[in-house]
Amino acid sequence: MDDEFAKLVRRVNQPRVVIDNNACEDATVIQVDSVNKHGILLEVVQVLTDMNLTITKAYISSDGGWFMDVFNVVDNDGNKIRDKEVMDYIQSRIETSAGFVPSRRGSVGVMPAEEHTSIELAGTDRPGLLSEVCAVLADLHCNVVNAEIWTHNARAAAVVHVTDDSMSCAISDPKRLSMIKELLCNVLKGSDDLKTAKTTLSAPGVMHRERRLHQIMFADRDYERVEKAGVRAVEEGSSRPQVTLLNIEKDYTVVTMRSKDRPKLLFDIVCTLTDMQYVVFHGMVNTGRIEAYQEFYIRHVDGLPISSEAERVRVIQCLEAAIERRASEGLELELCTDDRLGLLSDITRIFRENSLCIRRALISTKGGKAKDTFYVTDVTGNPVDPKIIDSIRAQIGHTALQVKCNSSLAPKLPHQETTMGHFFGNLFKARTFQNFKLIRSYS
Repeated sequence: MDDEFAKLVRRVNQPRVVIDNNACEDATVIQVDSVNKHGILLEVVQVLTDMNLTITKAYISSDGGWFMDVFNVVDNDGNKIRDKEVMDYIQSRIETSAGFVPSRRGSVGVMPAEEHTSIELAGTDRPGLLSEVCAVLADLHCNVVNAEIWTHNARAAAVVHVTDDSMSCAISDPKRLSMIKELLCNVLKGSDDLKTAKTTLSAPGVMHRERRLHQIMFADRDYERVEKAGVRAVEEGSSRPQVTLLNIEKDYTVVTMRSKDRPKLLFDIVCTLTDMQYVVFHGMVNTGRIEAYQEFYIRHVDGLPISSEAERVRVIQCLEAAIERRASEGLELELCTDDRLGLLSDITRIFRENSLCIRRALISTKGGKAKDTFYVTDVTGNPVDPKIIDSIRAQIGHTALQVKCNSSLAPKLPHQETTMGHFFGNLFKARTFQNFKLIRSYS
């Protein structure tokens, strides 16, 4: 009965989204008011990041039964959102996502996938792994429609969407699916990963791909640090995020994060907190030219703050991993060319033969064209020799493969003491909507 009453409340109190271009000089302000439910913050942030909007500031308040959020956003060029059709679409998407829409196992971004077969991979990272996976798929006449590959802390995870090359549709033959799974699992196991290599063929209706990657790596415990001889790890002296936790009055745990700013940072953090079953009751996000500051007042879904040292350490490790997974380590290469069966296998083979390690990759095809982005380093994790890149471009085609930027040498963040309540001050005194707007006006 309680669940049915909650559904009725959400139906009666549909979310309200207001988009304002006058409230802030350099950003579009999106205000969301809704009945509160677990996961609503992630749903709203996911809509904004899926539309490639950058969240420069955010103010979060969800105490009690009501959720109030204010986001300052800009487009890829750093400008306000002026197109009315885009603004209407944002409003519609948020109201749909945050409203009463029956969820599938509490997941976000459920979409039908009858047109392709979704393959999830997890295992120990090693040079040439993606090349071997792509070679197996090509040999089995599986065309990679789109994919995303992450590596972090000696672990690798991928979500790959494939079709039958001859039929251009999802693969449905059980024997063929079983063979794909078996061969890919053999590649992932290699010689030293017999217990943790994992291949999953997902049923139609899959979760949001980037959230799924976070879940795969979290389940693979990539947050536990592994130091490998000869491989450059992310050290404290580079761009390691700074995460601190403190318990305060009113039984909240305050999580403060400071890191290099990048796209989708807020999504990655909120995604991890949500999947770890923590609720953000209050929060503030502020991004500068290089750095991002985030402060959240959280509790576990059982209503309790973080209560043990082991839990505190684990939350810090998991948030650090969430920030680092998508960090663009290495040289960014962009491939734009005609798509064909085996293209990805050939490209990754060339990378492997030239001793390049793929740290992260985003694969997409549309209208017969492939547009792929790779972040690469050498086998020791250091920047790639420009002569090697010139040689690779000569093999693939200078117009097809472009060098975008080099993010290997991230600037070191200056040390700064973090004080609990750095952003909030007397936020708990500002419970009304009018006071909440007053906080925003002084930002």
